[in-house]
Amino acid sequence: MGSKKKPTSQKSSRSASPVKEMSISDHSAKHQKDLENLNLLTQPFRTLKLFSMAMMQYLRKSIAYLLSHRWCMLFSTISVLALILLVTTNGPHVKHVEEVLKYLQFGLWWVALGVASSIGLGSGLHTFVLYLGPHIALFTIKAMKCGRVDLKMAPYDTIQFQRTPLWLRKDCSEFGPPVYSSSHGTSVPLSSILPQVQLEAVLWGLGTALGELPPYFISRAASLSGSRVEAMEELDASSENNGFLATRLTQMKRWFLSHAQCLNFFTILILASVPNPLFDLAGIMCGQFGIPFWKFFFATLIGKAIIKTHIQTVFIISVCNNQLLYWVETELIRMLSFIPGLETMLPNIIAKLHSMKDKYMAIKTPSTSNIKVNKWDFSFASVWNGVVTIMLLNFFVKIVNATAQRYLKKQQEKELAGLKNKSS
Repeated sequence: MGSKKKPTSQKSSRSASPVKEMSISDHSAKHQKDLENLNLLTQPFRTLKLFSMAMMQYLRKSIAYLLSHRWCMLFSTISVLALILLVTTNGPHVKHVEEVLKYLQFGLWWVALGVASSIGLGSGLHTFVLYLGPHIALFTIKAMKCGRVDLKMAPYDTIQFQRTPLWLRKDCSEFGPPVYSSSHGTSVPLSSILPQVQLEAVLWGLGTALGELPPYFISRAASLSGSRVEAMEELDASSENNGFLATRLTQMKRWFLSHAQCLNFFTILILASVPNPLFDLAGIMCGQFGIPFWKFFFATLIGKAIIKTHIQTVFIISVCNNQLLYWVETELIRMLSFIPGLETMLPNIIAKLHSMKDKYMAIKTPSTSNIKVNKWDFSFASVWNGVVTIMLLNFFVKIVNATAQRYLKKQQEKELAGLKNKSS
């Protein structure tokens, strides 16, 4: 009797193992479906709950780190108490504290814009086009129109979100007579305009360099754990049937990946100094192949915060500089004068262009009517700020979704690990 029962027990154990394997595969499929459906649009309450749990976990880890390092905890506590006392108490130091806070807000603003530019604000747009470029252009045009560069009340008098600088709203007569003048009216040299917008450009470049660190650290952690980053795996598995430009870009990335031995300080500096779509991959490769942090960061910092930003700044100033416009105008007149029939038409065309430019540069006097009419504000500034607000909200939504999905994925991995231990 005993010998007959053994085969049945072995048979039942063999039939049970596929069931457990099926259950694990079913759990994996269900987990993947849950991850795909987890976002603020389809599951808002669950996403916010998981996001809050993830933030609480990060907060507990931060507090535990501070408690484990007593000197860091002591320094942080003293700094916070000193800051609270300076802000809450009255005295002659208040104006200096307000000035320091304005400088801190100014610095954090432009650094944050640089970081946002590296990550594209969640929509691929860069804050150089949104803020830094217009700021440099408007200051150059204003300096050319007023004939002087001492327009700012302080270095922090710059373009900020839903706030225009004071110098942009003032009339040129409020600054005084022109300091720079020429036969063409006003002519402010580039060397005088550049220092006035240089600090904003350098801070923005510092932010772009800091924004390149997360891909490096993620790739570095993946390399130390023996795995590969998803971006590199997708690049290896990408197909060639994605259009001409996408195919060429993929080929360039693969060539860059196959020449990883060329990654050094000079190569990273060159890649960071010019606009190119390959620098994200360069950061990932530097982390994957163990390039030291100091070499990657300092090369990126010098390339982005010093070389690249100054190239962009000088270009914007040159485009908006009257000296460059008159030089282009002179060269065009010289070349077009050789075309028969255009020589007699050129003076009238140039006069019309000059009148259009003067009309655009003219200051609009505000209306003195006492009648107040409630209207929708459809000015360029309000519409532009609305667009930026939407992009910032989109970026925040993506952060919430990614954080919640990462927290859920960790919970799923723990659950699968428990099932595998039970089945074994």
